[in-house]
Amino acid sequence: MSNAPALPVHPAAKDCDPLTLGWMQGSPPPADKRIRFQDGSGYHFPQLRWSFAHYRQMVATVSVPRGLKAVTPLPQAARNLPDIRYTPMTGAGTCTWADMMEATYTDALLVMHQGEVLFEHFGGVMSPLQPHIAMSVSKSFMGLMAACLVADGVLDESQRVDHYLPELAGSGFADATVRQVMDMTTGIDYTENYADPQAEIWNHMRAGGVMPCPPGYSGPSNFYDYLKTVRKLGTHGERFTYRTANTDVLGWIVARASGQSTAQMLSQRIWQPMGAELDAYYTVDPIGTAFAGGGLNTGLRDLARFGELVRNHGLVGDQQVLPAAALADTFGGADPARFAANGPVTLPGWSYRNMWWVSHNAHGAIMARGVHGQNIYIDPKAEMVIARYASHPVAANVANDVHTLPAYHAMALALLG
Repeated sequence: MSNAPALPVHPAAKDCDPLTLGWMQGSPPPADKRIRFQDGSGYHFPQLRWSFAHYRQMVATVSVPRGLKAVTPLPQAARNLPDIRYTPMTGAGTCTWADMMEATYTDALLVMHQGEVLFEHFGGVMSPLQPHIAMSVSKSFMGLMAACLVADGVLDESQRVDHYLPELAGSGFADATVRQVMDMTTGIDYTENYADPQAEIWNHMRAGGVMPCPPGYSGPSNFYDYLKTVRKLGTHGERFTYRTANTDVLGWIVARASGQSTAQMLSQRIWQPMGAELDAYYTVDPIGTAFAGGGLNTGLRDLARFGELVRNHGLVGDQQVLPAAALADTFGGADPARFAANGPVTLPGWSYRNMWWVSHNAHGAIMARGVHGQNIYIDPKAEMVIARYASHPVAANVANDVHTLPAYHAMALALLG
């Protein structure tokens, strides 16, 4: 029996290429080809196939500098990408790698094996120099930075949230532990169904300036003030429930404990030491706070470099850039029993640790995942990293999983073979 949900019908990826459709082309662009943040068109399909690669033109941002360090090279492999076939979760026939890319509205994709580039693709408006929004892949960056502070003894994962953030003493987060925030096992009154226009995630993003506010909006006007309004619902620590508010609370905790902003810490702790090729950037709220839960924008190759850094347990060459203990803790995962009730139907037996999705499969694979198809997939046994940016019309990743997860595993098996 398939775990895949029924999917709505949308135009094929080849029929909504943003270059072919002419979005934002011309000086000035024609009125019917303009994409704006204020009217919400930047998050409409198919316009988002352009806007996901151009967030800096629509909202306020802060840079994550790559610094002056030499770029860590991504050597090209002497061999070609294996020819694979896979069966999608729908059980309908067999598909090729090219089928997967088309079915999932892939904008850019890079496959690495044993530290070498096997395959690199840029479509639509993407190029090696063009950043793309990572959406909730941003969470895995923040979770790993927090895990590094725990490994360094700077952050106590057993402390309550209000120990670090007395401003949240009256909120639903107050008596949760830092670890419960890191693994999203908090019991808070917050819904994240992107298909529901009344879901709390939309109020969160309006407060942070990530989505336009409706006329007459009088709610919170920054992330800090929004997080104070989140109420408790249930018991902390009982079960995993995916909620972006946890990541923005963690970003606040990490900034308070480290004395660095999210962008500063990412630059100094990861981006510069790993030898990034391009500056990254975060979208920020009206008072300059980075959207830790979903606002990171990077080049594809740097997303792959980060995946290699994680696959190698914090090593760049022979330099230990990140504490190995933080990576070991992440790869080890959490309790799948706490994940089972609320995890995506396409991820049976998985868990969530340090804001990474942990498969517990025979290959020890882990993922960073963002809505509309953003992925880092790391298979340690196959020595494989896949970095992928996409603009799928459906936000929920189960729409991508039906193709990407079996395709990624088939690729890993081919590389092992």
